[in-house]
Amino acid sequence: MTFASLAPVYPELWLAVAAMALLLLGVFRGEGSTRLVSWLGVAALVVTLVLVRAQPAESQSAFGGMFLADGFARFAKLLILIGSGFAIVQSLGYIKYNRMDRFEYPVLILLASVGMMMMVSANDLMSLYLGLELQSLSLYVLAAFKRDSERATEAGLKYFVLGALSSGMLLYGSSLIYGFTGSTGFVQIAEAVKASGSHASIGLIVGIVFLSAGLAFKVSAVPFHMWVPDVYEGAPTPVTAFFAVAPKIAAVALFCRAMLSPFGDIAADWQQIIIVISALSMLLGAFAAIAQNNIKRLMAYSSIGHVGYALVGLAAGTEEGVRGILIYLAIYLAMNVGTFACILSMRHRDSLVEGVSDLAGLAKTHPFMAFLLAGFMFSLAGVPPLAGFFGKFYIFMAAINAKLYALAVLGMLSSVVSAYYYLRIVKIMYFDEADEPLSKPLRTELGAVMGITGLFTLLFFVYPAPLLAAAQAAAKTLFP
Repeated sequence: MTFASLAPVYPELWLAVAAMALLLLGVFRGEGSTRLVSWLGVAALVVTLVLVRAQPAESQSAFGGMFLADGFARFAKLLILIGSGFAIVQSLGYIKYNRMDRFEYPVLILLASVGMMMMVSANDLMSLYLGLELQSLSLYVLAAFKRDSERATEAGLKYFVLGALSSGMLLYGSSLIYGFTGSTGFVQIAEAVKASGSHASIGLIVGIVFLSAGLAFKVSAVPFHMWVPDVYEGAPTPVTAFFAVAPKIAAVALFCRAMLSPFGDIAADWQQIIIVISALSMLLGAFAAIAQNNIKRLMAYSSIGHVGYALVGLAAGTEEGVRGILIYLAIYLAMNVGTFACILSMRHRDSLVEGVSDLAGLAKTHPFMAFLLAGFMFSLAGVPPLAGFFGKFYIFMAAINAKLYALAVLGMLSSVVSAYYYLRIVKIMYFDEADEPLSKPLRTELGAVMGITGLFTLLFFVYPAPLLAAAQAAAKTLFP
């Protein structure tokens, strides 16, 4: 192994080294170094983003083919890095006011990002698991980062226990796949599947079921969603904002690669699994959120629904479906980052509020924030011409072209139902009277995040071509 042979892994190596260096910097500088480490962490993510963009267009592999840097991975990595950067910036005010300003916080986000980047480049079941666990271990700690909070501790413990269960299922599925194909590499598995004919053996299908169950937990798809509402509500709000974006994008991208690369020739054998969990996720996300009065729990159920929409593209099993997923993930990133920036700005004096009813009268006291939050809500509901409409449009068109008519219709009906609780928030902001208005000051970082994501969400329809072309090029690499 030479330094030149590691070229596909340069972004991950740089980010891992930067995380270690920032950890040492925090140790030597002691208390008060959190803000410096946070901004240096954002700078490290920007450099990583440049390194990912600078990689050649053709696919490259490393570590004996276990790591693959291709167009699909690059697209997903860019979204992950943007989401992680926004997560650090959004958290600066919160961790200071809630006595969580410890330098380990941004370092954990960087290490989780390394794991996520490894996940989307995994070309082997072993590298898949290594990336998944590096991400998960960092996320378990982040969920319980507010050590003096019982809710945060409970969230971290629930996430850890259920995460360990899902890892066991994933490993069991991987061992069955290895046993029936003789390899853990995606290329070799695909060759073994092709050689066995158009239908897989029962043992291999059972392995795929367990692998899908483990991955469904990571994307929080029904029926493996039980951890999401409690963890989202109990974890510190900036951690919830991070969970809702970057890890979700990485897990959905990994799900696509793990299903399509090794098992693309037997899509008919696993398509039913994806159709069922997609349909159930859309339905649960639409109906369960209606009764929620805590906005973080509402966003948790909303995220389950949105995962269901994304999995419609995977159920299609086509290049058009994967393109729809990538477009959807990019738009989902902007909508959720902006929404959580608004949630982090909701304060009564010095305490953060999370109740939906606390948004009453927001349009009078914070008209700019109310306007942007209304835009995010309309976009999440899929109202044209906002970005969220286009995300769902490309997903449902892929399903229709793959003759999954029932799934597409179910998705559209779920969108109509979910519009109720999104529009309810808009109604509360603009028409209800506040018992106690929210505090006036708004941190510069949160205002900037809201502005950037708001512009993307509101004006995406003006010039969507670059994102569509990039998603198309990325999707092609999964269908050589």
